[in-house]
Amino acid sequence: MSEFSAQDRKFMQRALDLAAKGQYTTTPNPSVGCVLVKNGKMVGEGFHFKAGQPHAERVALAQAGENAKGATAYVTLEPCSHYGRTPPCALGLIEAGVIKVIAAMQDPNPQVAGKGLKMLSDAGIESAVNLLNDRAEKINKGFLKRMRQGMPFVQLKLAMSLDGRTAMASGESKWITGPDARSDVQKMRAKSSALLSTSATVLADDPSLNVRWDEFPENLKTEYKKEDLRQPVRVILDSQHRIQPTHKLFLTHSPVWLVSNKSRDLTGFPDFCEQIILPKENLLKELMRELGKRQINTIWVETGANLAGSLIDAKLVDELIIYVAPKLLGDNARGLCQLPNLTQLADAPLWQLNELEQIGDDIKLTYTPKGI
Repeated sequence: MSEFSAQDRKFMQRALDLAAKGQYTTTPNPSVGCVLVKNGKMVGEGFHFKAGQPHAERVALAQAGENAKGATAYVTLEPCSHYGRTPPCALGLIEAGVIKVIAAMQDPNPQVAGKGLKMLSDAGIESAVNLLNDRAEKINKGFLKRMRQGMPFVQLKLAMSLDGRTAMASGESKWITGPDARSDVQKMRAKSSALLSTSATVLADDPSLNVRWDEFPENLKTEYKKEDLRQPVRVILDSQHRIQPTHKLFLTHSPVWLVSNKSRDLTGFPDFCEQIILPKENLLKELMRELGKRQINTIWVETGANLAGSLIDAKLVDELIIYVAPKLLGDNARGLCQLPNLTQLADAPLWQLNELEQIGDDIKLTYTPKGI
């Protein structure tokens, strides 16, 4: 099939909307949606909610029942062909009597990567791929980068005043942005597999670095329960072993991974705290590779100017998200990021603006690197 109809696009968009519902819960699995259509009418739909639970195709097939026979399946990612926690979705579609499968994109997971489409073809089922694939890519950008490059998708979050300042000279920074922007940050944390920060940030603010339900967007509270939300792994750079079990990090029962180039005694720390020991040289890149091995899809970075600059300098930032508050803090206030190796304007890293959104009184800017 070389061309897709307006109806194909309509049903695939519905499948993509369903897939997006899993973004807060599915990691390390991708977010996938599926719609089953027969005689121009939708007879079943579903999305993958959480690892270990039925995949999107299985949910849609269960809803459709006997109506799945002779139907067309619209799936946002190539149906899996291997046995994992659940049986292959390609096999389920075959057994249900589906006659056509349209996938938004091929799955780069080596365990699938075309094998699902081949299984369907071998069974005599017509298949097509690459319908609204650019939208499908956006939904699973973390999973897709990990599959393709072995590293997570890195989102660096910064909050600043109109004059590019992040805190007063004293370090006071609560709050530069308003409550709506802070609520948006909770949403972004919930979408992330892990949250990266430093011991300096922990010592300065003693944050929990968790998803706070009381600040979670009200419109999403109608779709999710508090217990549904995934608490991200907290990854803390702690080369000097300054993190202590008394910090608020440990009041939330989700993993804390302390990163250093040397081991320490974790006596007194809760059992969900562990160490990641890496060589000091190229530590950030090695950390990203290690997190990829640990099935971390997306990293949300909340940190100070030093680590922010180091990540940018190492070309590890996939998305730069800046919340801009309508305030002026003056030239004595602290700057946005440190780039000590930058000496010429011509060498300044360039960024492409992808999204601009007003959130309350603040502006949210989303950039991706340009020319890398």
